Amino acid sequence: MIYELRIYTVRPGIIGRYMGIVNDIGMRIRGNEYGRLVGAWTSDIGQLNEYYHLWEYPDPNERVRLRAALAKAPGWQDEYLAASRGMVVAQRNSILALDEEIGLRSVEGTGHIYEFRTYKSLPGQLGGWLSTFKRALPHRETHSKLVALWTAEVGGLNAGSHLWVYDSLAHRTEVRDAMAQDATLRELRGNGVESLISQESTILMPTSFSPLR
Repeated sequence: MIYELRIYTVRPGIIGRYMGIVNDIGMRIRGNEYGRLVGAWTSDIGQLNEYYHLWEYPDPNERVRLRAALAKAPGWQDEYLAASRGMVVAQRNSILALDEEIGLRSVEGTGHIYEFRTYKSLPGQLGGWLSTFKRALPHRETHSKLVALWTAEVGGLNAGSHLWVYDSLAHRTEVRDAMAQDATLRELRGNGVESLISQESTILMPTSFSPLR
């Protein structure tokens, strides 16, 4: 499987209207027939007015085939794209490889918030961070749960992205405070961050149609 993360930046003040079009028209037309939707969110803290949607495909060739079929799907051009034209001011995407040892975890219930973190390393040095991340993960998850870990294949190399789920913003604050006091976690992580050159974090709110809610 491969995963495609698409991030669309919408003009300020219209994200609610745009998401209504995505839900009422876009998802009605495409469903999961042109790739499986893993999660859909809007940004809440970080870069604002952004729509994150994560899709799963069997392989790169099938992604190309399904994307081409979507462009020709009845209603896609004349309903969905016509209704949303001019709302999106920027688009970016990346192809991500799921860490199979960790897998893609399910999330029970609804009403959660998510944090998407991307760490970039010096060329060829991401493996050092990955090994310490996975070594520390069992203990790290005593604080809160990981949904998945990916590495970038296309659209930003030498990068690892991880998705965390929390009950609320207050829960995330409690977790981060507890982690800062956790000596065992610091020891397990060791010097894994030495290979990193940047870290980014965005707090995401799930949409009404997101499988991860």
